[in-house]
Amino acid sequence: MKFRPIFYIQGLLLIFVGISMIFPAAFSWYYGDDDIAALLISAGLSIGIGLLLYFPLRFKGELRIRESYAIVTLGWIVCSLAGSLPFYISGYIPSFTDAFFETMSGFTTTGASILNNIEELPHGLLFWRSLTQWLGGMGIIVLSLAILPLLGIGGMQLFRAEIPGPVADKLTPRIQNTAKLLWIVYVVISAVEAILLMFGGMNLFDSLCHTFGTMATGGFSTKNTSITAFGSAYIDYVIIFFMILAGTNFSLHYHGIRGNLLTYWKNEEVKFYLAIILICSVIVTIDNLTSVYPNISDSIRYSLFQVVSITTTTGYATADYEQWSSTGQFIMLFLMFIGGSAGSTGGSIKVLRIMIVLKHGFAELKRIIHPHAVIPVRVNGQVISPNVVNNIFGFIFLYFSILVFVTWLMTILGLDLVSAFASVAATLGNIGPGLGTVGPADNYSQIPIIGKWILSFCMLAGRLELYTVLLLLTREFWKH
Repeated sequence: MKFRPIFYIQGLLLIFVGISMIFPAAFSWYYGDDDIAALLISAGLSIGIGLLLYFPLRFKGELRIRESYAIVTLGWIVCSLAGSLPFYISGYIPSFTDAFFETMSGFTTTGASILNNIEELPHGLLFWRSLTQWLGGMGIIVLSLAILPLLGIGGMQLFRAEIPGPVADKLTPRIQNTAKLLWIVYVVISAVEAILLMFGGMNLFDSLCHTFGTMATGGFSTKNTSITAFGSAYIDYVIIFFMILAGTNFSLHYHGIRGNLLTYWKNEEVKFYLAIILICSVIVTIDNLTSVYPNISDSIRYSLFQVVSITTTTGYATADYEQWSSTGQFIMLFLMFIGGSAGSTGGSIKVLRIMIVLKHGFAELKRIIHPHAVIPVRVNGQVISPNVVNNIFGFIFLYFSILVFVTWLMTILGLDLVSAFASVAATLGNIGPGLGTVGPADNYSQIPIIGKWILSFCMLAGRLELYTVLLLLTREFWKH
């Protein structure tokens, strides 16, 4: 293991995080809030430590696969440590554990919060809280690949370690160009949403913060009651539309922006993804119409919003689905394990993995009837190799193994079974709200300190698709 490039790139990331804090400091200055000093001190510390790592450890050369996975995992931890400083130094989150939990939740786009009164935070901290999600959505490492040419060498290893989904989709032969294109698409769609939200009555500050949460499928809001606070059907439907976009493979958006709109229709994963949303929305709408909402328009609006929010792992709320019937709550729990498309900012298991497992299951049924037939698993006309299928089954096994084991740990810490299971499912899937004491009307403030660190690990493991993090815990990884 070569530690020089690992610490060198951590220094670069710290510099980037420190520079990013200048933007919320600008909002703090504009609104005359008292958090500007904490933001500037945090920015200075991050940049200073980053420079101390950067200059002595300058590195040029090929990154090996081990260093790449270590860089990505440690990068998320280091950025979360640095990103927690404004909350902690300002005193608005006096517990460092809580500050780290909130920041890790931001960078991993989980949206789980420990804040009981979000609106008491000054504008600078609220903007930083939302900005961490937007940066984490497409990935700090991918952003670094886009803006730092020196990471172009060996960049594909970082790209594969960072990009969510079974495979990393290269749009161009050069990894740096691919990262730039992904971020251009990300920025363009974000700008469109922010403008549309302003048309709906949001000010610039709220529109940017909620755009960050939407496009990152993160879910941090500037309001205690989330999107409900705006009481606007227009805003609800704008956010629904962009949550669906954020949960779709961004390489498809690239082709769509270039005019090839048929690329969406031809993609099997998109069809399966939209079918899940449509079917679940219809079931929940009909169920809520008979038990919760008095008219069809309200039932469609609130049911569709929550189905899309949970499916895409965004976590925004316009309704407390714990007040729905058992059918509605079951569907919400079911959707927590679906997630967005591969190559999207969504979390959880991912639609593509679930689709491949189902196709593999049907293929096995056909093989029983026709034992000598060659029946490959195909997606979009391409044969999925047995190695990819095995990887997916291994991922799902690890996913549910971690879910069961950590749920057991949370029950030991005093959580009831529903809350323990839901808190792990919501953090491992980067969703945010769960059920029980961590439902959409509650938060994670009552979780014990040890539990918050455990759930922070779940957020990181879920965001980096398990393998990237778990590799660092194996003895073989550290052998020379």
